[in-house]
Amino acid sequence: MTTTQREHVARRPYDAVATAPAEGGHGVLLDARPLRAPSGTVLVAPTAALAEAIAAEWRAQPARLDIGRAPLTRLLGTARDRIPERRAAVEAELAGYAETELVCHRAAHPPPLVQRQIELWQPLLDWFARDFDAPLTVTTGILPVAQPPASLAVIARTLAGLDACRLTGWSIAVGGTGSLVIGAALACGRIDPGAAFAAAELDASFQIAQWGEDAEAAQRRARLREELDLAARWMALLDA
Repeated sequence: MTTTQREHVARRPYDAVATAPAEGGHGVLLDARPLRAPSGTVLVAPTAALAEAIAAEWRAQPARLDIGRAPLTRLLGTARDRIPERRAAVEAELAGYAETELVCHRAAHPPPLVQRQIELWQPLLDWFARDFDAPLTVTTGILPVAQPPASLAVIARTLAGLDACRLTGWSIAVGGTGSLVIGAALACGRIDPGAAFAAAELDASFQIAQWGEDAEAAQRRARLREELDLAARWMALLDA
């Protein structure tokens, strides 16, 4: 390969990045061509703020494109391509978290852990019951407890009422935390990513305080915090 050929391979395949109104929202243009998902779908953001944030990801791309540096683009692609064809399955998966809800399964001991769970989890459970009119039953231990059918029906209707972009944000928040209640609180702006992380990782953090943290656990927790930061940013841009 000649020097000229190597430079061509390394060169980013576009120069200018811009945003512009598009049908259904705001598009991102690479050298005046609309940004597309790998499937070919034109990616249209519902808000100008999200479109500009995605444009910033493409302005910051290195010479060799790295989609890992474009998480908002990836989420928009998920919302436009994958959610519509898998919507029923996604809604069912998220609703299923309520039936084994993390914040409803409390420890019986030791007392410091019991108290910590009450302090971090109960306000979120109270908020969820009040704002969604969907109270959930608390139990001690890991055995499943039947949740009120009326609450499960409300949760199903709530998820069905989310647009594809918001359902994408909920999916990240709920899947990351392992809790419908914590994920909903993050997605709705009730708590920030730090508080969501603390609630989701309460039991793990308690154990780490007692016994220490290994490298694998530290990496997992770092990835989780990144996911929660991304979910919060995504939802904020949808509201901007």
